[in-house]
Amino acid sequence: MANSPVPIRAMSVLPARRTDIELHTADGLRLVGELALPADRPPVATLVTLHPLPTHGGFMDSHVLRKAAWRLPALADLAVLRFNTRGTSSPRGRSDGEFDGGRGERYDVAAAIEYAEFHDLPAPWLLGWSFGTELALMHGADPAVRGAILLSPPLARATDADLDRWDAFGRPLVALVPELDTYLRPDEARRRFARVHQAEVIGVEGAKHLWVGEPAVRRVLDEVVTHVLPGHRSLPTTWDGPMTTAAQPAATSEEGARAGAPESEDR
Repeated sequence: MANSPVPIRAMSVLPARRTDIELHTADGLRLVGELALPADRPPVATLVTLHPLPTHGGFMDSHVLRKAAWRLPALADLAVLRFNTRGTSSPRGRSDGEFDGGRGERYDVAAAIEYAEFHDLPAPWLLGWSFGTELALMHGADPAVRGAILLSPPLARATDADLDRWDAFGRPLVALVPELDTYLRPDEARRRFARVHQAEVIGVEGAKHLWVGEPAVRRVLDEVVTHVLPGHRSLPTTWDGPMTTAAQPAATSEEGARAGAPESEDR
């Protein structure tokens, strides 16, 4: 007898092949991470994720990226690669090195892209959130990358020169900008990103920098899949197969969803 569909909720974990991985940087560091693949078939495209600011709680388990890994291998046949940048800790472990404000992290971004290439992961896209968008803009214009999706870009570290580099790169650049973002709102984002001719800025009504709440997460994941896999239908909100429920993280480790967390903690 077939299972009845059940709602996909915030802590729902859908089937996937999940493997702990290590990345190795050109400057000699070991970075810890995880690769999630569809459970019973090869992936059709890949998300290389770049997390929010580690000095303010961002890590590979920041909630939108974790939910991408929990859902998208099953719902969209995507591979999802998550990792901790240098000096960053999570339940997976601590990556070597120390936070370098986006400078030394160029080696981390390169190591993740190289891992995807070496393991024949198809059609890699960068998915950066907040500080992770800065890393994508500053260091992600690599020939192996198909494009980048930016969640809540603050454009604090990335300069016009970085935007010009993406313009010359020519690959798709999609920015999801919350209407109520603390750092950069849609009108200003459209002005700043105008120098990247292929950039698409999508203002998201009612959203905030941390994308808290299931409607916000679903909007993000739908936009990600729509751009990585053009023509893909909207993601379902129910599942009729095996599914587990993850334990709720401690309040101190749930980036972007902990009660009362100030939005400045996620840049």
